[in-house]
Amino acid sequence: MLHPHRSIVVAPSPENPESIFNKFVLNFIFEDFSKMKNNEHWEEEEEDEEEDLEFSRNYFLAKEVQSSVKKSKRKITDIDVVDEQELREAALHIQPKHENEIARLMDSYTAMYPEWLLSLSCGFALLMYGFGSKKALIEDFASKTLTEYSVVVINGYLQTINLKQVLITLAELLCDQVKAKRRVSGRQLNSQSIEDLLTFLYEVEVEDKDFFVCVVIHNIDGPGLRDSETQQFLARLASCTHIRMVASIDHVNAPLFWDKNMAHTQFNWCWYHVPTFAPYKVEGMFYPLILAHGSASQSVKTASIVLQSLTPNAQSVFKVLAEYQLSHPDEGMPISDLYSVCRERFLVSSQVTLNSHLTEFKDHELVKTKRHSDGQDCLYIPLTTEALQKVLLEIS
Repeated sequence: MLHPHRSIVVAPSPENPESIFNKFVLNFIFEDFSKMKNNEHWEEEEEDEEEDLEFSRNYFLAKEVQSSVKKSKRKITDIDVVDEQELREAALHIQPKHENEIARLMDSYTAMYPEWLLSLSCGFALLMYGFGSKKALIEDFASKTLTEYSVVVINGYLQTINLKQVLITLAELLCDQVKAKRRVSGRQLNSQSIEDLLTFLYEVEVEDKDFFVCVVIHNIDGPGLRDSETQQFLARLASCTHIRMVASIDHVNAPLFWDKNMAHTQFNWCWYHVPTFAPYKVEGMFYPLILAHGSASQSVKTASIVLQSLTPNAQSVFKVLAEYQLSHPDEGMPISDLYSVCRERFLVSSQVTLNSHLTEFKDHELVKTKRHSDGQDCLYIPLTTEALQKVLLEIS
């Protein structure tokens, strides 16, 4: 019989020897697996460190080899380049290659003339792209196929283009076909703005519904047409009812000029890949050659084109500086002296106006600044005396 105040403690039964052995084996396997994982991780880290060390070692070895090589002291400016005129004359005597293949290629384009005319008649504009000058191809298409239509040519490869004069010409051509037989004199057209001329071209009504005037633009991506405003004017012109456009592009980024509405609605381009492999003889005349010295004639041409695009007052300020340089060939003209002369001749009203002209000259590299012996900043024109005289004659 148990005592009422005595507690009973039940001791755990001893484990089975087999279960103890199993537990020992499992612990051993787990520890071994953990060691294997740690060893693999350590080996991977060791391999990565060895690769990094190998890369670093090779890098510094390469640097040592480069530093030990004797560097050349030659510069690009040391290259003995020829005169631009000589290089252009030599380029004209280069014998063309693959003439038979190119002739067959041009024949295939000639066979497409009826298709191109049909596209124009349906209201599309033609955009020619591909390697080689497309000037001769487009002009051949116009002379053989567009004989019944009026054609206006725009040379987009020129530095400056008078777009308003082009619109006036188009308006005069359409005036001859106006239904009401009304005439608009050249004087009235000249007095109108570009907006008014585009409005007239939009609203004009022609008796013959199939009649149109074709605008041929060589290099619509040229330097004289690259600004956004001009491209928008051309897009509006192309969307006129009785205007059709045939243009060429050569720059790889030319399509970036137009958004979706301009390309597909206003211009309504019909793209044609027509590589001609013809040299850019005419288009390249207005660009300096890389392998040639800029000749005096090229400098005069460039300066004249830039000056003719400026205001008459700006041209007069340039003349003052040019006349001073011709009479003082070894000296620059102080800015204060230039301001005094221009103020006396009523060419500028303030120093701010003169500075704006000088900024424009400097941007086009027509005028540069040099420090005089007395410490003054003086202005000079980077042209020879002969070239400067020719520029003055050009803008007179």
